[in-house]
Amino acid sequence: MNTQRLRLLVLALAALLAAATNSRAQSPDEKAIRDVEIRQQTAWNNHDAREYAKLFPDDGDVVNVVGWWWKGRAEIEKKLTDAFAWVFRDSTLTITEVKVRFLTPQIAVAHVRWTMAGAKTPPNIPEPKQGIQTQVLEKRAGKWLITAMQNTNGVPETPFPKGPPEKR
Repeated sequence: MNTQRLRLLVLALAALLAAATNSRAQSPDEKAIRDVEIRQQTAWNNHDAREYAKLFPDDGDVVNVVGWWWKGRAEIEKKLTDAFAWVFRDSTLTITEVKVRFLTPQIAVAHVRWTMAGAKTPPNIPEPKQGIQTQVLEKRAGKWLITAMQNTNGVPETPFPKGPPEKR
């Protein structure tokens, strides 16, 4: 077999392997969960608290970036309605990465990285610019919903110091 044919064969095998890996990564359930994240971004950017709250079951919970615990879809909707009135009225949420891991066929954990621009937080609340959500999703009646979410502001990771702080 000549070198050109061998290269083509290797490229074809690599393409097949990539396609097989991608199709596994995009199972119908994973695609449905990724669609939940797209709907989250869309509802947020439309400042639509009702559509955002529909991502959760009636008994869903959110712990937001400042540690406030909102219990149930109704409270999530009310708190976001209040937040969209001023603090997040001009905000834009961008989902930048989604990693899904299935615990069972009906339960998954998603880690969702995000960035945000345009929030107007009061002085006692840090402005959300980037962070990560840990979501527990459950498939109920054939539909994936976020049953619990912990949202955390993030800062770029830096190495830990190798020794005690310098004395001043």
